[in-house]
Amino acid sequence: MVFSILLANPKGGSGKSTLATQLAGYLAQAGYRTALGDTDRQHTTRAWLGMRPATLPPITAWDTTADDDGKPPKGTQVVVLDSPANLHGKKLSQLLARVDRVIVPVQPSPFDLWASEAFFATLAEEKAIRKAKAQLGVVGMRVNRRTRAAQQLDDFFARLDLPVLATLRETQLYPQTASQGLSLFDWPASKTRRDRTEWQPLLDWLALPPQGRFWE
Repeated sequence: MVFSILLANPKGGSGKSTLATQLAGYLAQAGYRTALGDTDRQHTTRAWLGMRPATLPPITAWDTTADDDGKPPKGTQVVVLDSPANLHGKKLSQLLARVDRVIVPVQPSPFDLWASEAFFATLAEEKAIRKAKAQLGVVGMRVNRRTRAAQQLDDFFARLDLPVLATLRETQLYPQTASQGLSLFDWPASKTRRDRTEWQPLLDWLALPPQGRFWE
């Protein structure tokens, strides 16, 4: 059994790769045999993996475009899939049919909200979402609580009755870790406590099986 998580939003720059790499870092630190699949032609997450220090818990790269059988690397327990911009149609349906969780990152800007609203309407029509085969959640990205945009994001989520998993603050921690092939979970908890607290509801929502029970 392989547990699969898809990061999806058709708008570029929404935060998919940030979430994908951070999640992969958390899962690896938690002891799961983790693969990071990159379906984006820009291969952003692959570049991040290339910078990841060998001293950290390993994360396997999975080139989903080259793997004809659609199976992750042997021994994988959890797969995190980063998807491309403009994801739609048959490709979207195929990805949704093979995952357990779908996370949609949304930034608090009018352009992001407009693009995301259309995407949520599309998701609502997808068989995997309608039948709850793939559970859907949303994450607010780069949120500054002192701004009007943050309130507009809250109103947007409430109007569409979306399951909000977390709202992550705007901080230099994410680009700093990304530039080194790290996640905030690779840094000491004392330096990332506030951000780990923001992440906790999302991690709880994943409801991953206890380690060691994927195969036995």
